[in-house]
Amino acid sequence: MADADEREVARLDAEPRPTPTTPRSGQEMQENLVSKHPQATIPESDVSLADIERSKSHPVRWALGCILALVALVFPYWAGRTLAVRRTAQIVQLFANVDPRGIALVAWAVTLFAFVSLAMMIVERRKIPWFASFVVFLCGEQFISGVSLLKFDFWHSTYVMYGDSARIANAANLGIIAASIALAVFAVVWVGLLVAIKKDSPLNVLTHVWTSMLLWFVFEVVALLIVMFGGMLTIV
Repeated sequence: MADADEREVARLDAEPRPTPTTPRSGQEMQENLVSKHPQATIPESDVSLADIERSKSHPVRWALGCILALVALVFPYWAGRTLAVRRTAQIVQLFANVDPRGIALVAWAVTLFAFVSLAMMIVERRKIPWFASFVVFLCGEQFISGVSLLKFDFWHSTYVMYGDSARIANAANLGIIAASIALAVFAVVWVGLLVAIKKDSPLNVLTHVWTSMLLWFVFEVVALLIVMFGGMLTIV
């Protein structure tokens, strides 16, 4: 009897022992937890995914936002252009002793803040404060554009309207254009980085949100320096 027991113990010892495993990812951990509860613990519901998405869409809020953005895009430009036509002498007298570099800096900053507010509205969860900031700076940028008669060949219009004092309006236009071109160049470079950089590459940090924002500011500052110290204010 003792020999039989010893043989049984030896046979059990010879069998491979199971090795404990630990979950290596969140998905495996979730699968382990689900396997411990074979019975469904979530009650059934008649609400579909479409109903959930529809409840989060807020169409009235989006429509109101689009209307406000359209008003901020059209009305300030019209007001600035009307002021430039009817109060030309007062505008020339007001900005007669102002450095064009200062005007270019102000126009560039207002345009940049409008773009930043729009970007933060997309990134951040709190949409309303950033949207309000975007509308305010958009109104300022459009008003400056209206006063300076911004368009593709603005230097002809500003010279006809302001004469020898057109350098102020030209400086404002160059500030707005510099901020816009810098954003466009950054967008092209950023998309190129997304395509060229692999996910496991150390350079992937350049595509993160705050790193991308810092890189965008570098592009904007370079564009401003080119306008202010590259001789463009004296050429146009």
